[in-house]
Amino acid sequence: MKILTAPRMERCIGCHSCSLACARLVHKNLSWDTAGIRISSSGGLSTGFEARTRLACLPAPCVEACPTGAYSQRKGGGVVVKKSLCIRCGECAKACPVDAVFLDETREPFVCIHCGRCVSFCPHDCLELMDVETGRAEGGNAREGAS
Repeated sequence: MKILTAPRMERCIGCHSCSLACARLVHKNLSWDTAGIRISSSGGLSTGFEARTRLACLPAPCVEACPTGAYSQRKGGGVVVKKSLCIRCGECAKACPVDAVFLDETREPFVCIHCGRCVSFCPHDCLELMDVETGRAEGGNAREGAS
């Protein structure tokens, strides 16, 4: 199983390239409101940024909170969302302990599915896709010795 991690957020400049890549490539929309990863300031420009993604919870509270079964547990942690079953009640977002279920203006949920498609779009190599079984990272733009 692979999960998205953000081990080098001190490099983040808040460009939101990862969010736009997620929205466009995964959710087929070009809006920050439809991204599964969000970048937010951790207290102002001088204090840096943080990536808000799903934690790959096991068990996931949003799965238990969903009244229609639109959310199901992913093997090894995280969730799979069947949007055709979603009634847009927002219970998933209320149950998320890290506020990583994002609702657009129509209350459609968007979550990080740990696909890693955003990783190559980060110009400062802040993100990586980690294989949980092996502990090895994939993707990214890092060059040996770059900082």
